[in-house]
Amino acid sequence: MSEKIIFMGTPLFAVPILKSLYQNGYPISVVYTQPPQKSNRGQKINKSPVQGISETLNIDFRCPKTLKDNDEEYQFLKKLNADIAIVVAYGQIIPKNFLTLTKKGFINIHGSILPKWRGAAPIQRSIMNLDEDVGISIMKIVEELDSGPVSNIYKIKLDHKNNTQEISEKLSLLAAEKILDNVDDILEDKVKFTEQDHSKATYAKKIDKTEGQINWKDNAQNIIGKINGLFPFPGAFFKFKGERYKILKAEIGNGAGKAGEVLSDKLEIACNNNQSIKILEIQRQGKKPQKIGEFMLGSQIKKGSIIFNV
Repeated sequence: MSEKIIFMGTPLFAVPILKSLYQNGYPISVVYTQPPQKSNRGQKINKSPVQGISETLNIDFRCPKTLKDNDEEYQFLKKLNADIAIVVAYGQIIPKNFLTLTKKGFINIHGSILPKWRGAAPIQRSIMNLDEDVGISIMKIVEELDSGPVSNIYKIKLDHKNNTQEISEKLSLLAAEKILDNVDDILEDKVKFTEQDHSKATYAKKIDKTEGQINWKDNAQNIIGKINGLFPFPGAFFKFKGERYKILKAEIGNGAGKAGEVLSDKLEIACNNNQSIKILEIQRQGKKPQKIGEFMLGSQIKKGSIIFNV
């Protein structure tokens, strides 16, 4: 196989896809990934998951801070004269002039059923929106974000007990399997790219930490969607007596009461429409995650407490 392939990706979601290409004999000429980041609390440098697997597989990688106005990277890719670039959650906008530097274009694996949920947080938004299906779209990158023509879409049923981490793993493994046929077809000009219906486009904007605050006047399904959609980061939370509590796992209960009322000694909390949720795992601010039985042994939150929306 003499083709030259560029791979661009950063988070764990991209790792199985890169491994699949490598293990199936596809020649990865170079990997692009985001530069290592300093940790919040000190001097530790955190490499991206894609940099880590590139080092393990001994694949050449590059970590430019930006591609915008970056003539060094432009000239490098131009000289490489690659056949195709595969982009998976790279985390940077690829400038328009770069998109001409491969023979078959820049192909993006996007974690939604396009044109729904273009943008930065498609899986989180799908879960929070209680969608029936989630999926991946294989598309050609154009200048406008996630608006390029699509070759294939693959869907799975959304299990509303799953969180973003679990759904991301499922979609990543699905993409790792499906990309192989798609790359072959694109390289052999056997694939048709179809324009999206732009009138149906919706946008999955980046998650803001403040979105995680739970409104107990919401219904149980929406609260569970928020808890699952925002796990593991930034997390859904409530405040009680000035402290913040992140809910890691919960399920719909069968109790009823005033919104925010603690209905049991196992932290079942009332919400809207005579519904409730049962918290299964929780993390008090500055503490380790706990199962609810262990947490309640020393908790100030007792049956009959009211958790107000702050």
